[in-house]
Amino acid sequence: MTKFDLLIKNIDIITLDDSDRVIKNGYIGIKDGKICLVSDSLPNEVVSKKEMDGRGKLAMPGLVNGHSHSAMTLMRNYADDMALDTWLFDNIFPVEAKLNEEYVYWGTMLGIAEMLKSGIIAFADMYMFMDEVARAVTEAGIKANLCKSPVQFFEGGELKRLDKSQGTIDYYNKYHNTADGRIKVFVEIHSTYMFNERTLTNAAALAKQLNTGIHIHLLEAATEVESSQRDYGMTSVEICKKTGVLDVPVLAAHCVHLTDNDLEIMKAMGVSVCHNPTSNLKLGSGIARVPKMLEMGINVCLGTDGAASNNNLNMFEEMNLAALIHKGVAMNPQLMNAKDVLKMGTCNGAKALGFEDSGLIKEGMKGDIILIDTDKPHFYPKNNEISAVIYSAQASDVDTVIIDGNIIMQNRIFRSIDEEKIKSEVDRLSKKLLAN
Repeated sequence: MTKFDLLIKNIDIITLDDSDRVIKNGYIGIKDGKICLVSDSLPNEVVSKKEMDGRGKLAMPGLVNGHSHSAMTLMRNYADDMALDTWLFDNIFPVEAKLNEEYVYWGTMLGIAEMLKSGIIAFADMYMFMDEVARAVTEAGIKANLCKSPVQFFEGGELKRLDKSQGTIDYYNKYHNTADGRIKVFVEIHSTYMFNERTLTNAAALAKQLNTGIHIHLLEAATEVESSQRDYGMTSVEICKKTGVLDVPVLAAHCVHLTDNDLEIMKAMGVSVCHNPTSNLKLGSGIARVPKMLEMGINVCLGTDGAASNNNLNMFEEMNLAALIHKGVAMNPQLMNAKDVLKMGTCNGAKALGFEDSGLIKEGMKGDIILIDTDKPHFYPKNNEISAVIYSAQASDVDTVIIDGNIIMQNRIFRSIDEEKIKSEVDRLSKKLLAN
């Protein structure tokens, strides 16, 4: 007799496994948080604790947001239509100086609720008051790669770059692999322009000591090209290699202004790149050479960045935009095909975040699955399911979110998150935070 904790039946399935198959009217069985059946038929004598009818729906691996600052939902629609330096130094940093634990907790909860509703089962986060981010992740049931900086940049309004390595060590020891393995911890390097050669070297050594990875903003804007040459006499990628940053798993966000040599270094060192098309376009930062990266075999995932520079956390928009802009820039409609982009939004991101047992609907993988309601006009006729996800689907089409086999949301209703309370608290706090 075959036993399941959860059986999803009559469901179309995008597996993304090596067989390239899309199963019609199939079955997914989950037990102990893992997928143990993916088939177009059921074995004899099946017993399941819970069954779900998938008629009119499409199952696919859950989405992974490879770069975010989730609590920046508090600053959504606050400082728009500005260059990156003006946006960051003159507007965002002054507001962030007023943040405390309460702001970050509720801002993160809002970000998580938004991400779950758009089918995101895991995200990478880089911010402040990271204990509150871990608390929100634990409570919500989502997965996350969280990082903490070993450097405090400012004291008394002056740039000091104070060593806070012990805080990063303590954070890693407290949270890594907690929440039933749903939390991973990396070391944060904000950027090569906020760090210096000494602090880059120390951060790399710390990541090696902890046997973990690094999450970094890398060459987001052209100004970083200039600052890196001024400060180091080399590119940001080259100084990262010199200081040992690239000796550990690295999740590098943006990577818009890379030289050919930078790309070769990143390929050789196994760096994962997170492409953030909406944020890069909105801030006028440019367009990363993602087709070249994919051609070279670099692991490229997708991210939303924070809601202050996007202004939402919608991975369906990111996938759609990633599939389109590179075609237009290169005048080549064959670039960035739908399946490659879907992998960027799912299994490539899971790999970059350290969740290598996620990102596919395959026996033995974690039960991280979303169900899309395809019984809507914009899905008809149903000619190609993968194309439909990239070119037709909307975040609002996500009906069900399952993480580690646990149903987090069904019929767009959360099982354990109080969405109304989150919205109310964020509305209250944002008014206070952004008041002059």
